[in-house]
Amino acid sequence: MRMALRLARRGQGMTSPNPMVGAVIVKDNRIIGRGYHHRFGEKHAEINAIESAREDIAGSTLYVNLEPCCHQGKTPPCVDAVIQHNISRVVIGMFDPNPQVNGKSVEILQQHGIETTVGVLEEASRSLNEAHTKYSTTGLPLVTVKLAQTVDGRIATSTGNSQWISSAESLNLAHQLRAASDAVMVGSGTILADDPRLTVRLVRGRNPTRIVLDSRLRTPLTAKVLTEQDIAPTVIATTTRASEKKVARLRDMGIEISVIKEDRRGEIDAVQLLRTLGQRGIASVLVEGGSRVVTSLLRLKLVDRLVIIIAPSILGRGIEAVGELDIRDINQAIRLSFTRTYRMGTDLIIEARTEY
Repeated sequence: MRMALRLARRGQGMTSPNPMVGAVIVKDNRIIGRGYHHRFGEKHAEINAIESAREDIAGSTLYVNLEPCCHQGKTPPCVDAVIQHNISRVVIGMFDPNPQVNGKSVEILQQHGIETTVGVLEEASRSLNEAHTKYSTTGLPLVTVKLAQTVDGRIATSTGNSQWISSAESLNLAHQLRAASDAVMVGSGTILADDPRLTVRLVRGRNPTRIVLDSRLRTPLTAKVLTEQDIAPTVIATTTRASEKKVARLRDMGIEISVIKEDRRGEIDAVQLLRTLGQRGIASVLVEGGSRVVTSLLRLKLVDRLVIIIAPSILGRGIEAVGELDIRDINQAIRLSFTRTYRMGTDLIIEARTEY
């Protein structure tokens, strides 16, 4: 199962909105086949493992980190292949939370006399496909916030200067997170301050869709996220307050404009935005700033994970990583569960899940 999980991870950033799945076939205590889901729309892990087998797989055991599919999608049901090839046992990391599959495949396999075991390395399996679980059960993408800040919680000086707070090694981590995400999201303030490209350059991987929150369309037409559409698509989320003339100019440039209703604060309604992104097939979003965007998502309890990069420096007065959350009692504080802490270059990295 550990091998299946390692294989599954090879598809990171390529399989969404499908899950990452790896499969290993064992016969007479020998591995005779292995495979993983390479990219969305292509063969699933089980089929690749079956086709890689060096000998007859009848009577073998299939190890797979997620329950095999039992419905027709872009590819045929994997349970049919398992049955047709007379595999005698299937060991599964976790049930597929997708309502089209959840428990149904295991039931089908058992009805055909195939022994099944579910829950082997289940925690690791759940962690790997956290985005798939949220997306398939809610229709919303998994939201990860990345913060690069000083020890005293500043993301920029009082003049707005922020390059570079974190180390070069942590910059690599940021690009790894982008490569693993379907979309990267920032506010228009970040575009105006830094003019980022929001692409994957320091590691190998697919460029995410770039989402810019810009209720008044302040993004300049010369911004890199607009002029480099051949590298990665950009979607600007705005409101009805936006200039119709600028909307037309942006659309002429090939930029997709998504008009989202305003919330009670007059900002882009984050819930509707995430729902719209989910409808586009975006299962994971990396939020890179700025403070207003991060604060809004935390206030609405829409953040699932945080990756906090803490640089060994103190700024004093400056731009805070998180703004007003309307918390007046310590018991209302957003609690975090630290899942991993480690050093990268000179920085301390904290990975955490929110516990609302």
